[in-house]
Amino acid sequence: MNKTARIIGSIIFAVISIYLIWRFSSIVVYVLIATILSLIGRPLVNWFDKIRIGKFKFPKSISAFFALFTIIIIVLGFFGIFVPLIARQAAVISSIDFNSLGKSIQQPLQNLEDFLKSYNILSEQETIRQMLTDQLNSVLSLTSFSNTVSSVVGVTGSIFIATFSILFLSYFFMKDYYLLDELVDLLTPVKYKKEIQHIRKTSKHLLRRYFVGLLIELSSMVTLLTIGLTIFDVKNSLLIGFFGGLMNIIPYLGPVIGAVVGVLLAVSTGLSYGVYSDVIPLIFIVLGVFASANLIDNMVLQPLIYSNSVKAHPVEIFLVILIAGSMAGIPGMILAIPSYTILRIVAKEFLSQFKVVQKLTKNI
Repeated sequence: MNKTARIIGSIIFAVISIYLIWRFSSIVVYVLIATILSLIGRPLVNWFDKIRIGKFKFPKSISAFFALFTIIIIVLGFFGIFVPLIARQAAVISSIDFNSLGKSIQQPLQNLEDFLKSYNILSEQETIRQMLTDQLNSVLSLTSFSNTVSSVVGVTGSIFIATFSILFLSYFFMKDYYLLDELVDLLTPVKYKKEIQHIRKTSKHLLRRYFVGLLIELSSMVTLLTIGLTIFDVKNSLLIGFFGGLMNIIPYLGPVIGAVVGVLLAVSTGLSYGVYSDVIPLIFIVLGVFASANLIDNMVLQPLIYSNSVKAHPVEIFLVILIAGSMAGIPGMILAIPSYTILRIVAKEFLSQFKVVQKLTKNI
């Protein structure tokens, strides 16, 4: 009876944990990012702790503050490199001669229009120009503008809340290094203390491997894309490579987003120089570089990170990401692997009598 009750309790606990992670995914992201920043900042805290001015020694609170401040300065410096690139790209787009562009694509548009009419996709009265004008008017309508303003205000508020929450949590995680461990111990029943300690230890090990691998993947993709685009003399290769590489934080969907934005950036730059005939080859060059870089990513980097680092089969990881994406969108896809890793560790400790759990956790 006790064994049955333990199994039922473990299943209920696992289900509740999954629901809470999904329901409060944004908060989980805050805590996760703050934990990573605290791990990065911990050596800085230790370094500031060793500084002595006469008999004065920095208290832990001051050391944590200086460590967090140092991280913020590094991040701001990093953005300081790319904000001018983004501003330059905006200036490039504003310099495009749309009249010349319209004249250059007039004949191709007419050919496309005749082709669509020949297959009755467009009626004789419809034109592509009119369709584009209608779509532009709908985008620029008052309702759309109002919705856009509301979205911008909402996003700005969300960014502010996220930034404040992450910095607040990071500070206290660096100041009180064992805060999370103490919280887990406080919530752990005495009879499960040994199991929870093992879960905590294994989780830290696997998640550390995963995040280190993820950082290597993002850096590698930024480097590969930037070098590849530079070889083909694509303008703004650093900006395109940085954004494209960063998007790989979103499994499977990120590379597609990065490639689309990369093409738009490259094409807008090309149009600003008035070289309209080179637009199509430029698109194929950018797509080719992204395809080659992601081929290396899929064959080398992702198996190392998503499979070996968390000790799970690639098909298993793929299905987990799909399920998480359908439940919580992009945040769910980003959180899928760390969350699934923790759940597998918990299942191994409390549900190891089930064959499916034994199969899924045999490499842990």
